[in-house]
Amino acid sequence: MPDIEGQRDPQPETGYRPRRLEGPVLAGVVPGQGLAVLHRAVDLAHGLGVGLVCAYADPTVISEEEPGGRVELLSIDPDAVDDDSVQVRADLLDGLRGELSEAGITWSFAALSGEPAHALASYAREVGASLIVVGTREDGLAHRFEERIAGSVAVRLGHSQDVPVVVVPLAHRRRRLRGDS
Repeated sequence: MPDIEGQRDPQPETGYRPRRLEGPVLAGVVPGQGLAVLHRAVDLAHGLGVGLVCAYADPTVISEEEPGGRVELLSIDPDAVDDDSVQVRADLLDGLRGELSEAGITWSFAALSGEPAHALASYAREVGASLIVVGTREDGLAHRFEERIAGSVAVRLGHSQDVPVVVVPLAHRRRRLRGDS
């Protein structure tokens, strides 16, 4: 049927054509977290044929870019000992190395600063992530209190950006990611 200018309407779309996901899987990791999040992220990265980026977002530090592009993470509390957050990141990285040593995928670790949902969403855009993998809250009064105060990272991520979010249940997982200092 002709349109207003006498030209034919363009052909209607024939349906969705899938595209290959090429960006890495971004896994939000925290010290002491159930390994199910990491394992599902590895499974997805392996199945998609992409890399894995494990990111720890620390709300107690801020990023400061130094000349030359180096980024330093500094505590937001001037009385805090910076060694604590450095040690937490180092222990977390050691735990990831131990768990991923034979996974057969390319992976990296990123230490982020700020509120976790915002930091993960920003980093997902920066690295062109195909999807983000996070866990549900853990059982226990402390975790419920923390979620009530800060909100659910998974829910905030699901509402704040365009990258799909995979939420892994953690309620009854026993094995944990090393890194609790």
